[in-house]
Amino acid sequence: MKLLYNAFIHTQDPSHPTGSAILIDRERIVAVGEANVLLSQYPNVEKQNMEGRVILPGLTDAHLHLQQYALSLQKVDCETDTKEECLRRVAERLKSTRPGEWILGHGWNQNVWNPPLPFALSGAAAEMKRGEGPGVRGWSSASELDAIAPNNPVYLTAKSLHASWANTAALKLANITSQTPDPQNGQIQRDAKGSATGILLESAMDLVTAVIPEPTIAEIAEAMEKAQAILWKMGLTGIHDFDRRDSFLALQQLRAQGKLRLRVLKNLPVELLDQAYELGLSAGFGDDWLRIGFIKAFMDGALGPHTAAMFQPYVGEETNRGILNMDREELFEHGRKAAQAGLAMAVHAIGDRANHEVLAAFEQLRKYELENGMPARRHRIEHVQVLHPDDVKRLGKMNIIASMQPIHATSDMLMADAFWGERSRLAYAWKTQLQNGAPLAFGSDAPVESPNPFWGLYAAVTRRRLDDSPSAEGWYPEQRLTMAEAWAGFTLGPAYAANMETRLGRLAPNYLADLIVLEASQDPFTCAPEDLLAMQSSATMVGGEWVYTSATIGGGLS
Repeated sequence: MKLLYNAFIHTQDPSHPTGSAILIDRERIVAVGEANVLLSQYPNVEKQNMEGRVILPGLTDAHLHLQQYALSLQKVDCETDTKEECLRRVAERLKSTRPGEWILGHGWNQNVWNPPLPFALSGAAAEMKRGEGPGVRGWSSASELDAIAPNNPVYLTAKSLHASWANTAALKLANITSQTPDPQNGQIQRDAKGSATGILLESAMDLVTAVIPEPTIAEIAEAMEKAQAILWKMGLTGIHDFDRRDSFLALQQLRAQGKLRLRVLKNLPVELLDQAYELGLSAGFGDDWLRIGFIKAFMDGALGPHTAAMFQPYVGEETNRGILNMDREELFEHGRKAAQAGLAMAVHAIGDRANHEVLAAFEQLRKYELENGMPARRHRIEHVQVLHPDDVKRLGKMNIIASMQPIHATSDMLMADAFWGERSRLAYAWKTQLQNGAPLAFGSDAPVESPNPFWGLYAAVTRRRLDDSPSAEGWYPEQRLTMAEAWAGFTLGPAYAANMETRLGRLAPNYLADLIVLEASQDPFTCAPEDLLAMQSSATMVGGEWVYTSATIGGGLS
């Protein structure tokens, strides 16, 4: 056993909110209390003086793409203020790339390169053809990448992961021509002559990704192991992973090798529901390190590429209401089969129409569960970015988890105001959901955003950007959370969503010893919100073992 003492501990245990010492036996917490009491009761245990530092429950990212995040660390960083800087970075990568080798990048956002000012949208709207969604103006083209890398296929995914930018070499390898039809739930953007511009939306992206050489499972596992160390430093001790089969295989490899030191809830794509059903694979199968979670389905696209499904058109785009991938009946059928297999649904829904359809399907699913004597599964909606006023209370009424990403609000607020207008009053509305009884589970959607949970906490309590825009009060400030509410979103909420609330999210007896240590001056519950932006863990413990210690501690805890 080990005793950490001389600390200020936030437990999130209502029966014992704070303490100055915590006793740990192997992977679990034995007791939390006052140092003088525990030191006298356990004089012979290993002792570690925390020198007044703050100890808190480890944070969990409830929506993260681990494989994509890990591999994105190897790609060209395209999250730039200008297109020119993105192109410069591609050109720089070309210098160390062999002819014919793929150049991959991630993070561009045409709404940053072409600010979404409402008064500048009439031209884009005029260019649109009926039913084709966003026009070409403001987007990039294959020719811009061709000028830099004519002999290498280039493929750059957008920040949203719902659009991509390819050069001519990549389009040729994917056999995309002016005659290639748009795939279901996707769009090949075309110019006035009908030729592919290089911009691919939603499922059209799959045409190119299908011809990109895939990393081996060992390579993915190696990238994940490196990413894991970054996440520890950020204060994360667990994640809910939304990547697919290869991610699961890599995670299993790390687990078998004893290298997985994050708690991972592994969610499965809806395309594998039939296989899961046939195998009898239920939620919770696995162990406390790697276990089966939800069945993930997509109801619509995203705000960035204007593919989120809306009731009314995007501002300035009279014919574009986004892309709805399925109707409520199809989603209900998926949910019914999942329920029979002991699995709950996690459904991506961003636009108000998409969320409405998901809620209608969940209402039908709740009736099915009741009529068939099934437990009410902990279904969740991923993102819940904008709701119709009639749907605001429905998540809480049905006990549907609002799996949201606070950092999306500060990242997207200019786009939301420009393209959703007054509808943004009910966008990223965490406080409204909390007040109406919906459980909150917070994450980042990395690599769409940084997985740094302290940045997410800052967004949740301020709704401001780093430059204090839009104002000191924040964007729709009535949606700001208290630090206690926001911290619970990254701890208690994900634990509840994972059906692990009896052993994760608190520092209390019999809970798993997953915790982080901050410097004494870095208490999130008392510091200025701006201090959150520079915060990171000084030491991270998972399962009773120190997996990371910083130079400030000097490795004395390992």
